[in-house]
Amino acid sequence: MAEIKRYPIVRHLRAEPNNHVLRFRKGKQTASGRGLSFWFLPLETSVVEIPTDDRELPFLFQGRSRDFQEVTVQGAITVRFSDAEKLARRVDFTIDLRTGRNKERPLERLAGIVTESAQQFSWDYLAKTDLEEVLESGFEAVRVRIDEGLRAHSELADMGVDLVAVRIAAVRPSADLEKALQTPTLERLQQQADEATFARRALAVEKERAIEENELQNRIELARREESLINQKGQNRTREAEEEAQAAKIAAEAQSERRAIEAETESNAIATVEQARVQAERDRMEIYREFPAEQMLGLAAQELAGKLGKIEHLSLSPDMLSGLLANLARSGARRLDAG
Repeated sequence: MAEIKRYPIVRHLRAEPNNHVLRFRKGKQTASGRGLSFWFLPLETSVVEIPTDDRELPFLFQGRSRDFQEVTVQGAITVRFSDAEKLARRVDFTIDLRTGRNKERPLERLAGIVTESAQQFSWDYLAKTDLEEVLESGFEAVRVRIDEGLRAHSELADMGVDLVAVRIAAVRPSADLEKALQTPTLERLQQQADEATFARRALAVEKERAIEENELQNRIELARREESLINQKGQNRTREAEEEAQAAKIAAEAQSERRAIEAETESNAIATVEQARVQAERDRMEIYREFPAEQMLGLAAQELAGKLGKIEHLSLSPDMLSGLLANLARSGARRLDAG
C-alpha cells in the first residue's frame, strides 16, 4: 500500500519497491515504475498501484466423478503480475489518494478469475475419471490438469498474469463415502493388528516354552552333574578306603617284617650269646679237663666258700690233706726249677 502525505495544496506519494505504480494526469499516463515517489495535485491526478510479488490464491471447490460421486479439491495457486499496464487495463487497481488503499477489490476479482478457471479444468478431469482412480492418483493428476490449463489460458496471458505454481492439499470424497471407503482399510489394518497381536502372543508362548525347556534341560543337566558328582565322591571314598587299607596293609607288613627282623636279630643275638657262652663253657671245661683233681677241688672249694656265708664246721680227712700237700710240694719244686 502506497504512503500518501497530505499538504494544504499538494500531496506526496511513496510506493514500496514491490509495487508497480502508474501515474495518470488528466487521463494520460505520465509515470510508470516500481517504488515511485512523487508530488501530485489530487484534483488532476489518479494513481494505479499493482503488487509485483507472488500472490497465493487458495481455492476449495467440489466436483463430481464419472461414477457420480462428490469430490472436494483443496489447494492453492501462486501467480505473479508480470505486466502491470496490461493488468491495469483489465482490472481496476486505482487507489484512493487520501488513504492509499484500492478503491475496488481487484485481488479478490483476480482470485475469482483464476480459481474459476482452475475449477473448470479440474471438473473436466473429474467428470472423466472414476472415484477410485481419482483417490489413487488425484493429487498429481488434478495438479497437472490445473497447471497445464492455466499456463495455456489466453485470458490470463492477456491480463499479464503468470502462473508460478499449483499445489493440491486434498482430494477427498464426501464424509459418508470417505468413511465407507476407509472401513475396508480399517478392517484390514485391524485384522493385521490382530494377527500381529496373535503372532506376538504366539511368539511369547513359544519363547516361554523355550525358556521352560531350557530350564528343564538345565535341571536335567544339574541332576546329571549332581549324579556324576555323587558317583565321583563315592569313587573318591572307595579309592581313599582302598588306599587307606593298602597303606594299613603295607604298614602292617612293614611292622610284621620289622618285628620278624627284630625277632630274628634278637634270636641271632641270643644264639650268638648262647653260642659264645657255650663256647666259653666248653673252653673252660677244656681248661678244667687238664687241671689236676686237687686244683679242681681247690677251685670248687674256693667257689663254694664264696657262695657260703658262714662255715661252722669243716672236716678234712687225712687223705685229702696228704694229696693237697703232695701237690703243693710238686708245685713248689717246679717253681724252684724254673727259678
